[in-house]
Amino acid sequence: MSCVSCATLTPGLLDLEDARQRLLATARPLPPSEPCPLDAALGRVLAAPVSARLAIPSADNSAMDGYALRVADLVSPPDGLPIIQRIPAGCAPAPLAEGGCARIFTGAPIPPGANCVVPQERCRIDDQGRVHVQGEALAGANIRRRGEESLEGTPLLPAGQRLDAPALALLANQGIVEVEVFARLKVALVSTGDELVEPGMPLAPGQLYNSNRVMLSALLQQQDCTVIDLGIVADTAAALRETLSQARDRADVVICTGGVSAGEEDHVRPVLAELGELLFHGVAMKPGKPFAFGRLHGAEGDVPLLGLPGNPVAALVTWQVLGQAFVQACQGRHPRPLQQFFVKAGFSRRATHGRRELLRVVLDHAELEPMARLAGGQGSAMLGAACQADGYLMVPGDTPVMEGNDYAFLPVAQFAI
Repeated sequence: MSCVSCATLTPGLLDLEDARQRLLATARPLPPSEPCPLDAALGRVLAAPVSARLAIPSADNSAMDGYALRVADLVSPPDGLPIIQRIPAGCAPAPLAEGGCARIFTGAPIPPGANCVVPQERCRIDDQGRVHVQGEALAGANIRRRGEESLEGTPLLPAGQRLDAPALALLANQGIVEVEVFARLKVALVSTGDELVEPGMPLAPGQLYNSNRVMLSALLQQQDCTVIDLGIVADTAAALRETLSQARDRADVVICTGGVSAGEEDHVRPVLAELGELLFHGVAMKPGKPFAFGRLHGAEGDVPLLGLPGNPVAALVTWQVLGQAFVQACQGRHPRPLQQFFVKAGFSRRATHGRRELLRVVLDHAELEPMARLAGGQGSAMLGAACQADGYLMVPGDTPVMEGNDYAFLPVAQFAI
């Protein structure tokens, strides 16, 4: 199934929200569905909605340890109520006779005839074993009613839901042992650049280690993708053409890092135009301006390509605010809008011309209101600040940061889901 619909190349730089909207407008679920045992379903994406098979709770039951009784029997009980049965969880109770009560435990079914559970902390047992209630008892108190969470046929989880631990527990609570999920998205990872060397190899002058491959592979695995690592590609059009052709034939989505700018050694855009279409290039953000999006034409349909900048922080930021949502949509998920709130800046900084700047910041909670402070160096290759950052301070283009002013803050915790 194709993941990319018709689009036209837009000249100039796109606003971040516009770029994100265009990406998501083209995304369609790619993989087929398959059955998956519940024990292996963590992180998988539901391909079909799930409805309740059972009422939960399946019967009226006690919300706490205490005594089940009729409120009417407390009108004048000078001698207390005798305990006429004991009801642990998992047993079937007998009907409650008038004038008596039942010792009951959390989760145990309410005996027919009882309409209240009084917590044990509010009950006193006398020498004859009779129960004396202290304080008021109300009909319906501390009783979980049958079906108050769900009845048979109640929608539980929609298609597109990523299965986390609570979702798996919800399904297990219904006795479900297998669900229909989308197959794992296959993502080909291509690193470009003659200067790149894999970690563990000796560095020659002018070379640097390929941190992007490690980072993006980890980020894709966090999204439960199957990563097809196609290694480092030499800075030639022929080498890139061959690798992208392989990627198109093996993957659902292709991600390239580096080679997306306009230099003589940047071949991603011309090769993409040769093998498919470049749909847009350039986003008005710093870091991340060279981000590119297109599609590779293939015999079995088009394959989308995300071109991320080569600098590691720029690659990270563009993945978080653009690429991740697109990949989630291709998985069949429903990506959430970017979550942001306003915080005060604890520093001043000169304006960035023409582009929104995403500054890596930490939140200082020492004051009454959280204060954003720079996490460290803000260069697009400086990973240390990205490791420390709580999020990004979103500063509009041509706008200086003034200490004490409010700015939009984008927490990075939202990208961990």
